[in-house]
Amino acid sequence: MFEVVFLGTSASAPSIDRGLSSTLVLYRDQRFLIDCGEGTQRQLLRSGLGFRKLDKILLTHGHLDHILGLGGLVSTFSRWESISKLSIYGGQWALQRVKDLMDVVLRSDEVEMNIEFTAIKPGVIWEDETMTISAFPVIHRGPGCFGYLFQEKSRRPFLAEEAERLGVPRGPERRLLVQGQAITLPDGRVIRPEQVLGPEIRGTKLVHVGDAGRVDNLIQVCQGADALIIEATYLSREAEMAARFGHLTAAQAAELAAAAQVGTLFLVHISRRYSEREIVQEAREIFPRAIVPRDLDHYRITREGVEKVSPSGEMR
Repeated sequence: MFEVVFLGTSASAPSIDRGLSSTLVLYRDQRFLIDCGEGTQRQLLRSGLGFRKLDKILLTHGHLDHILGLGGLVSTFSRWESISKLSIYGGQWALQRVKDLMDVVLRSDEVEMNIEFTAIKPGVIWEDETMTISAFPVIHRGPGCFGYLFQEKSRRPFLAEEAERLGVPRGPERRLLVQGQAITLPDGRVIRPEQVLGPEIRGTKLVHVGDAGRVDNLIQVCQGADALIIEATYLSREAEMAARFGHLTAAQAAELAAAAQVGTLFLVHISRRYSEREIVQEAREIFPRAIVPRDLDHYRITREGVEKVSPSGEMR
C-alpha cells in the first residue's frame, strides 16, 4: 500500500488554488518527495505531515517550477536541524541546476546541510526488503527527464493454520519459513516453505510520470499500475501547442491509462487556462477512472483500488 499527498498540482505558475509541482509518496516509515516547486514547504505544513523523515527527494527534471522550492526547504532543514542528511535523485542536468541553487542557499557559514546528489540512470535507484523504486526515461523538454515506478515486492502469505497443523512452533522457526528457509522440527520432520506459504500475491504498483511530451514509450512501464500520476497541461483543442512545448493533453494521458490498463489515473500539472471540470470531462470520455486531485488531497492506493483520506488519515 502507498499513500500519496498532492502538494502542488499547477502547471508552470501557481494559481489561487494550486501550487507548483510536488507530490509526497508515503510507504510504511519512508517518505519520498517527488519534485519541489516553489512553496512546497508551506504545503507540507498545511498538510499536517510536516518535515519528519523527509530525507529523499526525487526530481523528474530540472525546470524551475519543479525545483525552486528546494531553496527554502533546505534552508529550513539546515536551520531547524530537523534532517541531518538529504538525498536528492535526478538526471545530471536537474542536479546541476539544484547545485547552482544550493551555492546560493548554502553560501553563508551560518547554513550547513549534508546533501547527497545521486545522478540516476534507468533501473532501480532505491530498494528495501519490501519495495523498489525504479527510474525510467521520459521525453520532455531538456535532457535527463525521468519518471518513477514504485513497486511493492510480491509476497506469499504465511498460512498460520497450516503451520499449527504441522506443529511449527511460534517464533524464529516461522520467521525462517517466511524467509524461504526449511526448518527441522524436534521430531526430525523437515518443513519446507511451500508447505506453509500461500500463492504469490503481487504488490501495489504506483507510477509517477510528471511532465511528458509523448506517451507511446510509457505503455510498458505503466502496464497494470494500480495508479498512474501524470500531467494533463492542455486540452485536445490545443494539441498543437502541447506538442510544441513538450506537454500532454488530458486525452493523451487518458489514452495511455486505457492502453496500459491502469487502475486509477491522476491528472496533475493543470494549466490555469482550463477548469478542473474541462480536464476531467475530456479524460473520462476515454478513461472513466480519471481524477484531477486538488492541492492537499490525500489518497491511499492498494491493489483493490484507491480511497481518499484527509491529511490526518481520517476519512473525508
